[in-house]
Amino acid sequence: MNLKDVLFMFEYNYWGNKKILTACKNITQEQFLAPADYPFGGLRGTLLHVVDGERLWRVLFETQRVTEDEDLIADDFPNFDSLEKKFQEEEKLMRAYLSKLKDEDMESHLKYTTTEGVHRDRILWHCFYHLINHGTQHRAEAAALLTNYGSSPGDLDVTVFLNEMKK
Repeated sequence: MNLKDVLFMFEYNYWGNKKILTACKNITQEQFLAPADYPFGGLRGTLLHVVDGERLWRVLFETQRVTEDEDLIADDFPNFDSLEKKFQEEEKLMRAYLSKLKDEDMESHLKYTTTEGVHRDRILWHCFYHLINHGTQHRAEAAALLTNYGSSPGDLDVTVFLNEMKK
């Protein structure tokens, strides 16, 4: 994997995030906070999990330190605007990190110990791939919730991203 391909994956990721966040602007505060039968609860919990995953991995990339014991707290994001701001902040920080990488970094190893004491040795681009895939999974959950609220984000397929990027 080369840096250009990794950056493409992140562009898709941020495009998908923006589609979800834009659709969120059409829902009520009650819908934003409503519980749901998804692994991370309703829309706020699901989106918080997405942005927290991006934050946790970025910190790991930058420091080789796992910070899962410092998860973001839902009550710190009482409304959509506060969570949207966190998404924007994390995107800016990740883009700054990515801007410092080179092709040869993609095959480097990221060695870390989980909060459970498990030692991991991962190839860096595999971690990037995981992070993007993780976002895709949970954006799909958020999209289902938004669709149920009458605010579908539309198709989130890579081919739609490619079509929109050509415009």
